[in-house]
Formats: sequence, C-alpha cells, structure tokens
Amino acid sequence: MEEGVKLQTKVFKASQLPAAAAALVAGELVSFPTETVYGLGADATNEAAVKKVYQAKGRPSDNPLIVHVADVATVKKYVSNFPETAAKLTAAFWPGSLTLILPLKPGAFSKTVTGGLSTAAFRNPNNQVTLDLIKQVGHPLVGPSANTSGKPSPTLASHVLHDLSGKIAGVVDDGPTGVGLESTVLDLSTATPAILRPGAVTQAQIESVIGPIATNHHQVKADEVPKAPGMKYKHYAPNAQVYITQAKDFEAAVNWAQKKQQPFGLLATDAVLAQFTSLPDNYRFSLGDSIVSASQHLFDGLRHYDQLPEVKLILAQAFPAEGLGVAYMNRLGKSAGQAHFKADR
Repeated sequence: MEEGVKLQTKVFKASQLPAAAAALVAGELVSFPTETVYGLGADATNEAAVKKVYQAKGRPSDNPLIVHVADVATVKKYVSNFPETAAKLTAAFWPGSLTLILPLKPGAFSKTVTGGLSTAAFRNPNNQVTLDLIKQVGHPLVGPSANTSGKPSPTLASHVLHDLSGKIAGVVDDGPTGVGLESTVLDLSTATPAILRPGAVTQAQIESVIGPIATNHHQVKADEVPKAPGMKYKHYAPNAQVYITQAKDFEAAVNWAQKKQQPFGLLATDAVLAQFTSLPDNYRFSLGDSIVSASQHLFDGLRHYDQLPEVKLILAQAFPAEGLGVAYMNRLGKSAGQAHFKADR
C-alpha cells in the first residue's frame, strides 16, 4: 500500500477463501482467524508484502514475525535442523497454540521476516479455515496480531476492522477466537529450550513431553533484537490506565477510584461484578467465571473501554499465575505497565 492510499477492506466469509487467497498471492494483506487472536497475513516469501505488514501495524522493523504453516513438512523445508524435541512437540501440540523457534537454512526468509536473526518462529494454527487458506496460497504466511502495534490484540474481526480498515485488503471473519491470548513461544535454537512468551500451552504441558525447560519472559534491552514478539516493545495497552486488582481488593479499589471523581471501568468475573450493580452496565465488563473465559475476553474488555474515552482508569482482575494464568497475567501485566492496586494505598 502506498503512503496515503486507502484500501477498501473486504470482509471475507469462510466460503470466500479463494478470493482471500488470491489477494495474498497478489501481495496484499489479509487478516486471518486463529484459535489465539486474529493474525495479519502476508506471503512469507514475498518481501514486499511482508514490509506492508510493518507499515500497516506501525510495527518496529526489528520485531520478528511468526510464520504460519499448514503442516510440519513445510517447516522442514526452511530449517537447518529439526530436532527430536520439535518432532515430539509438534506431534503433541500441533495444530495448536505453540510456536517453535528454530534455526534457518541460509536465505530461507528475508531479514524482514526474521528481524535479521538466523532463526524463525513457526506455528501451525488450530483453525481449519486458516489452514485451508495457507494451502490455497501455497506459501507460509507471516501473521502478527492484526492490530495497531502496542494496542490490545484482536479477538474479533470487528477489532481488526477498527484498527486496520483502509490499510489492508481484507479480513476473513470466523467469529470470536477460542483462546483469546497469543501462542506460547518456545525457543528450540538454544541448548536448553526456553519459553519466551507464555500462552495456552503451559510449561508443565511442554515438560511432560520433552522434560525440563527454562523460562525467559524478560524485556530485552533497547539495543537487542528480540527473538519473539512481546519481548521488547509496549504491548496490549488500552488508552486508560489499568490497575491489576486482586478479587478481594475490589471494594477498596472501587472506593479509591470513586474518590478520583472521574469515570472508571471494571474488568472482572461475574462474582466480583455482582458486588457493584450500582455502577453503569457499560462500566462493568464481564470476564466470565473462570481463567479460561477471562483469557478469552481480556483483550475484548480492554478494547471495550477504548470505545469509552471518558474512562481513564480500569480495575482489572488478577488471577493466580499458574497454568493458563501465567499467560493471562503476562498480558495483563503488560497492559497495565505492571501497575497494581494496593489495598493500603
């Protein structure tokens, strides 16, 4: 897309995949559904198309992209080594919410895809519509989250359209995503496999297949190139300030927020919201009743409050950092800039 030229962004149904695939083959950008979040697709072998991804998102050029494939055989075409650990993990978790970082053959992908690294991140998404789309294109697709860089990830096609309408050729609408949080990223290019970004596939699940692994969720330094998305730049942030709040502290947090005499929003389970029925409905966004539903609805909730510009403060419920809760708290922590409500404030 040339600077300043607006595209007519089409909404493709699952039955219209040939048209979506044709746009991708022509070097255009098409958002696709996955079980995690909606991805922004471009032909991974077309450098000009991949550059459009960075332009449309406003994404830093050293932030590498995940390559989405239809099968394991495609990965083996591009990597210099496909270790036994990768074979075991793909057998256990693909298609699914696990991304694997592997060493590449020289020249396998452009530096635009890899951020200049000698590795690439691969995923086989658990969404039949997108698997069919990749097969119809005939090449793997890069697919970062289909949103403006730094904002909450899209879990609905409407989220994609809000951020990228006029900037991309289309979006394939397959309804809400099932998991709602981005995939687990596991680095297999190092001596000890390490989780660089937590997701729905947990450390315990991975270790049950390949044995002990490390975790490395820290932010990289300004002069370092991240090996995976989410390690360096601001992510998942709504316009309002988010405060991570324990369920037991919501009464104190609401009292504190009310003293500020400005509209505020709650992002919490039904049990917590039931305590505050005097607040307007649109300032009480439900995360459901479990960590599974909370993960599905977190980004939708953050985006809900972006549609209410008067809301400057969001009290968002914390969950125990175990199992899926590790990924949920990772995303919530980044959206809040690690700001926590303290009951003794």
